[in-house]
Amino acid sequence: MSVAFRRDGDDEHLEPKFEVPIPPGPNLVTPRGLAQIESKVRELEARIPSLAEEQDLTAARRQLRYWRNRQATARLMPGADGTCVAFGCTVTLRLNGQERRITIVGDDEADPTAGLLSFSAPLCRAMMDAEVGEVLDFGGRPEALEIVAITAGAT
Repeated sequence: MSVAFRRDGDDEHLEPKFEVPIPPGPNLVTPRGLAQIESKVRELEARIPSLAEEQDLTAARRQLRYWRNRQATARLMPGADGTCVAFGCTVTLRLNGQERRITIVGDDEADPTAGLLSFSAPLCRAMMDAEVGEVLDFGGRPEALEIVAITAGAT
């Protein structure tokens, strides 16, 4: 029989396990974001010794590698002064006639349902360096976005 048709075992046919993808670009963080990263590292370091199943251990180690990488590359940003839209500030905006309040944070801290958007999100990129009262184009629509208020520092 040809070697091409021989099957030694199922292990060689399992899907490969890849590392957790790291967001592109710099790893900017707020003080809160840095604390979250450090907390994740501590949590995983404490949990790994108690894991008995190889699959659980492998998954936890993969997560720990991700969070250690994020901790090592974290760049704590200075607080925004509130004069213009910048990383770490909270922005009240009017988009398509509806008022929203968002805080611009790092990738790992982002939680859109809680109003925390990553600085790399299209909405945040469109607003960067804008001042209160500015009307901006967004989503291919002219004057779709208005900056209503800017609060210094992440809240």
